[in-house]
Amino acid sequence: MNILLAGGAGYIGSHTAVELLNSDHDIVVVDNYSNSDPSVIDRIKEITKKDFKSYEADIRDKKNLEKIFKENKIDGVIHFAGLKAVGESTKMPLAYYRNNIDTTLTLLEVMEEFKVNKFIFSSSATVYGEENKVPYGEDMPRGKATSPYGWTKIMMEQILEDAARANTDLSVIILRYFNPIGAHKSHLIGELPSGIPNNLMPYVTQVAIGKLPKLTIYGGDYDTPDGTCRRDYIHVVDLARAHVMAVEYAKDKKGVDIFNVGTGSPYSVLDIVKAFEKANGLKINYEIGDRRAGDLQDSWADVQKIEKVLGFKTQYDLVDMCKDSWEWEKNIKNISL
Repeated sequence: MNILLAGGAGYIGSHTAVELLNSDHDIVVVDNYSNSDPSVIDRIKEITKKDFKSYEADIRDKKNLEKIFKENKIDGVIHFAGLKAVGESTKMPLAYYRNNIDTTLTLLEVMEEFKVNKFIFSSSATVYGEENKVPYGEDMPRGKATSPYGWTKIMMEQILEDAARANTDLSVIILRYFNPIGAHKSHLIGELPSGIPNNLMPYVTQVAIGKLPKLTIYGGDYDTPDGTCRRDYIHVVDLARAHVMAVEYAKDKKGVDIFNVGTGSPYSVLDIVKAFEKANGLKINYEIGDRRAGDLQDSWADVQKIEKVLGFKTQYDLVDMCKDSWEWEKNIKNISL
């Protein structure tokens, strides 16, 4: 299949591009590089030894997107494009609503115009909200989001369900991500945030390498064993592999299906810091700060459905996640950006 990757040069998109190419799919990458770098395209080609088309474009630009669909026979779309930081979204709600929802609507409109009916959507565990109890299962109702970012995911899931009811040929696979960390084993691609990182692992690695003086842990008074939030961390390559399985599953699927993508095992923020220190023989300078707006105490997945239906099993453990994150951070200086 020829899959258009909206936001395909980003952290998760680039790793998924590699896994799709290695599984003999063709890809078309569309990215405006607002949270990525054009050099990622060459590095994907270096890893896979395969060529593909890429476009610098904003997914919200309908005329440009129509041009891309005209120039390529697209069989399906994976939608990664969007703003993604929980804390930032509480400070910039209008930007999050405008960007995230507009990209989804534009993609669906152009797909309908060109009769493309396979859609894989990057959703989030944030849709479970505060009402549901961990571990989160796909049959739970969507909850009340704790941030504008979470609300955009809830709204977009509803939009996709409504679109699939209206178009019975549409196949929508919603992947609810938990917390991806790590990097590709080549250490040529990985998470590359602009400015101060919003996510834990790049914050840890930037402190380790000296880019930042210390790690601030947001909240040490939660009702958890060590007082810090607990999350379900998954290696980004495992997450990318789940997208390949979703593409295959979508071939003969109609309507909407939802899968959690995680490991099912929770780790606290301090667990991650200590695991990183042990895996890499380092010490991380950190302090406990105030709680951050929009953060939940606990979030981890029930992964029975994805294991049963897609046959998905993670291949990488927490040590891999920590080591690959550190090797990527050390290699960034050797990469032309």
